[in-house]
Amino acid sequence: MLGWLIYNADDATKNESYINWFIEEAHLENVDLKLIYRESLTVGIIDNQKVILYEDEIVERPTFAVVRVMEPILNMHLEACGINVFNNENISLMANNKIRTHDAINALGIPMVDTVYIQNTAVPDRPPFPYPFVLKDANNRGGKFVFFIHDQSEWKRRTAEIYGADLVIQRCNVRLGIDIRVFVVGKKIIGSVKRTGNNDFRANYTLGGNVTWYSLQSNETEMVKRIVNSFDFGMVGIDFLVKENGNLLFNEIEDIVGSRSLSKVSNCNILREYIKLIKQKTTNQDSI
Repeated sequence: MLGWLIYNADDATKNESYINWFIEEAHLENVDLKLIYRESLTVGIIDNQKVILYEDEIVERPTFAVVRVMEPILNMHLEACGINVFNNENISLMANNKIRTHDAINALGIPMVDTVYIQNTAVPDRPPFPYPFVLKDANNRGGKFVFFIHDQSEWKRRTAEIYGADLVIQRCNVRLGIDIRVFVVGKKIIGSVKRTGNNDFRANYTLGGNVTWYSLQSNETEMVKRIVNSFDFGMVGIDFLVKENGNLLFNEIEDIVGSRSLSKVSNCNILREYIKLIKQKTTNQDSI
């Protein structure tokens, strides 16, 4: 079974050890997983045929592809060419846009902070919430372009800084600098961590935050299961904010989720679980 692991070249360099781990786990399952650079991949329609070229050459198409770039159109094209894609186009399209994500999760009755969507070309002079609040670029991940807005001057400056993007504005009546990330493979909850920001309202581990193991309460597990059972996930991280009373509020879903924080506080082998899921789903699909 041939699989592609698709990364941007810069991200591949930063994640070399993770990629090697992924390839090793695939090998243990008799899966040939190859690193593919997105910059060397050409997809589109030529002579009325869907094409996939690598380094300008026609190559053997994989059985599956794990897409580690934020590009739902790539997921769409690979699927249209008969390749099993993880995460699939629908998950990539939803999870990589915070507006789509909040809309989908709200339909499940999952609690979340008050959230307003604004197209950046129509930003009001006065924000929809009293200061302070959180401003986000709807299409970014990893804590990038997420700002804590204290006053009118910051509102003007930050909205100008991310001009052209759809915006998410959220009330900040939660415990700032703390969140819970739940790691999911398929329908299975692998583990959860509590991330705490280091002098930052953002709790991202890659931004220097601290991480500890977090044991979900039964009601929290049921809330996560309600989400998990509603979508065809491959591997994702589901993030929650924490209210002052300790209750969890949905925040976002990470499509291209990393697992450094989980590996730091546990012995969970999430990639072994992921490869087994991919192999199972791909084998079942091929038998249909």
